[in-house]
Amino acid sequence: MARAAHSWYLRNTYVENNLIRPGQITLKGETLDLGRIRQNTYAVGTEKDHIVPWDAAWRITQLFGGEVRFVRASSGHIAGIINPPGGKGTYWTRESSDAGASSPEQWLQSASRHEGSWWPDWTAWLSSRSGRKGAPPHMGGPKHPPLLDAPGTYVMEK
Repeated sequence: MARAAHSWYLRNTYVENNLIRPGQITLKGETLDLGRIRQNTYAVGTEKDHIVPWDAAWRITQLFGGEVRFVRASSGHIAGIINPPGGKGTYWTRESSDAGASSPEQWLQSASRHEGSWWPDWTAWLSSRSGRKGAPPHMGGPKHPPLLDAPGTYVMEK
């Protein structure tokens, strides 16, 4: 990221927190308002995140205009996100509307704790909003035909 862009990003999103203020940021002539985002959103915050504390991440439930499913995962910034199914850890969800909580503390008090990774919850959430599975597109073409099925032979090279 270029220095000027990085400086702008840090000032507007961290120091002044302008992204949460409707109309404070304009990009390419379009003023931003997170409340105009009406699509369903799945958001994850991690319990020990040192960059985006989970209670700050929870605010998305108050800022977006659409339905937000917020999940709190155990661990920190990276480990809490990359915890695949079958791994250790815990996560918290709330079955009622996440927007119904007035604070992150209230959200957590009414949330349910689950063992394991949050990924299966995300998969179920995605599946309920996805269409029918289709066949994958044909790989390659006349000019560049596929050489082998994935993952190929290079992964076996030492």
